[in-house]
Amino acid sequence: MNNHVKSVLHQIEFALKTLMLIMDELENVDLIKRPTGNKQSVGELLEHIVKICEADVMIANSAKEHEMISYYSSNSYKNIEEMRTAMKNNFNKLERYYLNLSEKELTEKATSYWGVTYTKFEWLLEILVHIYHHRGQLHAILTHCCGKNIKIPLFE
Repeated sequence: MNNHVKSVLHQIEFALKTLMLIMDELENVDLIKRPTGNKQSVGELLEHIVKICEADVMIANSAKEHEMISYYSSNSYKNIEEMRTAMKNNFNKLERYYLNLSEKELTEKATSYWGVTYTKFEWLLEILVHIYHHRGQLHAILTHCCGKNIKIPLFE
């Protein structure tokens, strides 16, 4: 088992745990708040974050654009509790997938439908960065646009 993979998975898990703590500070009515008219609502952003672990593994396995469109449109969540459950399940799928890859498989390259090519390990790093990016975005929106006083440490 690759220690680098385990370390990255640990960081992803930490980011998701802090996201769940942030979600504990929210009520379902907060999900419809839209800090900027043409940007995602809090709920839409959370829904995107929830899907990252599963969707990005699909991308790391060269899923086609139509497959991703289908995935995104067929998975939606009605409330915070459904999002929490999906986030846990999607992380578990990600973890199982990556812990079962061999060293050779981690170095195999895969190309996204928009043309970016990375190794499977690099895709895992992209998942980590993607989650941290949107977690920071959510934190800023809730703090600066929704008046929430989020006092959750975002780093260990």
